[in-house]
Amino acid sequence: MDMKKVAAREPAEKAGKPGIHRLLEETASSTYADVMAIIEAKFELLKIELTEKIAVVSVFVVLGVILIIGLAYLVTTFALLFGELFRHQFLGYLLVSLVFFACFLFFTRLKPQLLKNLIQNILLSVHDYKK
Repeated sequence: MDMKKVAAREPAEKAGKPGIHRLLEETASSTYADVMAIIEAKFELLKIELTEKIAVVSVFVVLGVILIIGLAYLVTTFALLFGELFRHQFLGYLLVSLVFFACFLFFTRLKPQLLKNLIQNILLSVHDYKK
């Protein structure tokens, strides 16, 4: 046989009747394409979930800043109130400072695990996890 006739007959045979080799090749390439599509979809889902979590964290940060500013004004108000009641401003600030110092000592010396457990329970309840 002539080489040109053999070369001309091979593409016609592949196009005419698919053999096991061609079937395996098509299956492998379609499987690869499907796996790549699944991986891309997973990455898109991951991006969406991460942006959602970042948005939730940023909301908590903004709310935390607002809460801290509000608490600072509230503490100052109580200090001024106690200062007026005791007729000396420094006594009001001293009393409020002693309350915060007592809370610090309570959470660091007497019950160090209490605050950790309380925060952990709050965080778990936010995400509906149960111990």
